[in-house]
Amino acid sequence: MTQLLNRIQQSITGLDEEIQRRIHLQEIRIEAGALHQAANYTADQAFRSVIVAADAATYEAAGQHLRNHLAVEGINVHVTLIRPAHSGDVLADESALIQLLLDMQKTGADVIIAVGGGTIHDIVRYCAFTARVPFISVPTAPTVDGFNSKGAPIISRGMKITVPAIGPDAIFADLDVLVNAPAPLAAAGFGDMLGKATSLFDWQFGCLTAGEPYLEAAANITRNALARCLDHVEQIAKRDEEGVYTLISSLIESGLAMLLFGQSHPASGAEHHLSHYWEMTYIREGRRQLLHGAKVGVACIEICKLYRTIGEQGVSPWGALPHIAEHWEAIAPWLEALPNEQQLIEVMRQIGGPATIQELGIAPELLARSLREAHHVRPERYTLLRAYNERIKG
Repeated sequence: MTQLLNRIQQSITGLDEEIQRRIHLQEIRIEAGALHQAANYTADQAFRSVIVAADAATYEAAGQHLRNHLAVEGINVHVTLIRPAHSGDVLADESALIQLLLDMQKTGADVIIAVGGGTIHDIVRYCAFTARVPFISVPTAPTVDGFNSKGAPIISRGMKITVPAIGPDAIFADLDVLVNAPAPLAAAGFGDMLGKATSLFDWQFGCLTAGEPYLEAAANITRNALARCLDHVEQIAKRDEEGVYTLISSLIESGLAMLLFGQSHPASGAEHHLSHYWEMTYIREGRRQLLHGAKVGVACIEICKLYRTIGEQGVSPWGALPHIAEHWEAIAPWLEALPNEQQLIEVMRQIGGPATIQELGIAPELLARSLREAHHVRPERYTLLRAYNERIKG
């Protein structure tokens, strides 16, 4: 924990105090036994009525143990097991949100503890925001960078939208739990981190060509977190305590970068737009969901392949879009610096995650359609994917 906070502090030195306060959390614990620390923290904060929100798998992995620790502290605990949708997946949709909100009304809980992965956290952060109560984060696998996000991606009438919510007051990531998480979940977390290679490019691109806001300190936090993951691929692939610590701390730091900036730009670009597009397609078709990070990792590889091809074509195709052409001298080196497709495929296979759409299970037709349409998922973002589609429609 100390290493993480020291790195963050170095990155934000010199920033306005108001900006620095955006990433203040009362507690961040990444260590063995953090579940016990979570119960102690809850008692110290004088919370007397708690909802532990989980799904069946995450309750077995950590929720039951946490409930026992809370009971020892004399805290009244209600457990809400979020029910899966008809597809069998737990989704951050209207049904799940209403289930948790009704339990909050019934119990009068003064805090919610999110025990699970990204979906459980999205459900909790929206409900906590709506009910105006705080929440505590207890990740059960190093899967996503959204544990400490303030935006809640939720499913409304089959469409994925991101709505303002709140971040956690504290994070307790228990390494005893995380090292025992299923291997595909850790691989998905690495895939979510890999996506920063293209999200950082798109953020710079949107700033240069469309005047989107940019914060170098947030970019540096994300860039350094990605570099640490790439430097420790072997340890992360082993899923030992050192590797899992590197991965979960990098994911949390990526989340802190988003908090610092106030939006998801540092960690979400065209690769996430493809992932969201695929997710909404599967929901409409009633199909089981693919892991978010697994989709992001494969989408990152596809976007890198497309972007490097665009770079090789040079400035000449951009004559009809002068706001791109006039900045090409700056954009070209960024494109050249993107990792190539084979490098990314090799590292994802080393981690044990899918590296191609075939391995992931995405049909070629869906990939082609998403490359044409996924930029509409976040129409306010100006990515190179959006500019490319504007160019070819000309």
